[in-house]
Amino acid sequence: MDMIENISASDISNEISMMRSAFSGTFVVVEGATDSRLYSKFIDSDKVRILVAHSKNNVVQSVNESRNRRKDMKVMGFIDRDMDPMLGRKRAPPIFTTDKRDMESTVMASPAMKDVLAEYGSRERVESFENRFGTVQDAVADSAAPVGMLMYVSYKRGMNLSFKDLDFSRFIDSRDMKVDIHRMVAEVYNCSMPQSYPKSAIAELVKGSLQDIHDKWTIARGHDAVSVLRIGLRSVFGEYNAKNITSGELGGALRLAYSREYFERTKLFKDSSEWAKNNGLALWSA
Repeated sequence: MDMIENISASDISNEISMMRSAFSGTFVVVEGATDSRLYSKFIDSDKVRILVAHSKNNVVQSVNESRNRRKDMKVMGFIDRDMDPMLGRKRAPPIFTTDKRDMESTVMASPAMKDVLAEYGSRERVESFENRFGTVQDAVADSAAPVGMLMYVSYKRGMNLSFKDLDFSRFIDSRDMKVDIHRMVAEVYNCSMPQSYPKSAIAELVKGSLQDIHDKWTIARGHDAVSVLRIGLRSVFGEYNAKNITSGELGGALRLAYSREYFERTKLFKDSSEWAKNNGLALWSA
């Protein structure tokens, strides 16, 4: 088993306690390494330290333990929104959630997407695509959201479907980037334990559930959206420098393109800034 899987919330709280003798500023606990890299662009690096907890539960529990049991009131956490609103889960400071499903989705819903398209996309091909099918941003969200909705259906029905290492090329049309939801469900079923629910019924349930979602970025996982955008860049509207781009490289390019200006527009930034100020904590750089 990976050592990271054995890290507990108490381990994170212990690390904070041990670092307290040398650091008196704010600790921000986040879920993963990519979150840390992104938030690090904007924090007050002299007065704030970011710790990676390696899971959402670890973030919530370590912040609660540090503040409630250890009385360290300079600890806060950032987590992905995920399916919390759909499941009726509410979060309150010092835990703050992303505006969209996760931080990567928040980045892709911002103008950073256009900045990346300017670097890796052919202007003529992008314009041609958007004249026929709408914006690339909307197309990516529309094609990634069904996977996120299937995850919700799987959770609610106890299906325990596996979404690891999905091959998006099996259900995303490389000509128009549209998703075939029936093929998507079949692909997930092939990677999962045998199911009692018919594939066609689940596919129709996913379709119907998506009709009620106004903002697809609240459903689409960033990781999935990057995979969809990568197909578009490699097959539909990319320049020569996008032909061999990996998902990791594309995700990194999006984070680099995500500016302070874009971040300041988010509810997460505004809410966390106000809360930190009211509680006398350093957080974001000036």
